[in-house]
Amino acid sequence: MRQQTEKEKRDLLDAALAVRLNAYAPYSNFQVGAAILADDGRIYAGCNVENAAYPEGTCAEAGAIAAMIAAGAQRIQQVAVVADGDSLVSPCGGCRQKLAEFADADVPVVLASVSDADIASYTVAELLPASFSL
Repeated sequence: MRQQTEKEKRDLLDAALAVRLNAYAPYSNFQVGAAILADDGRIYAGCNVENAAYPEGTCAEAGAIAAMIAAGAQRIQQVAVVADGDSLVSPCGGCRQKLAEFADADVPVVLASVSDADIASYTVAELLPASFSL
């Protein structure tokens, strides 16, 4: 696994923080942003989009993955997820599987609070040790 540089980590966190502000979360008031560094060297971001017909909303990670695929990139190199509050929020089970679909097991997933008071890094395999695969 290639180690993230501090600049790459900061760029991803900044992208996740910025897109988080665009979240549509009128029901939970809980905004989440995710950013992906893809194999094409670009950063793709997504935010949660809630819907009155719960659970028909979209998670931030799923939005970032969709943006990456729509742009023609195929593989995730790094991920950052930022959510409201002072404690870390990790991807839901469905998003863990979505990340595993497009990332190698050793890809880093950085989780951060909005205040940057708490930051942790896990691999995709640590978040989902028994993922479905082809």
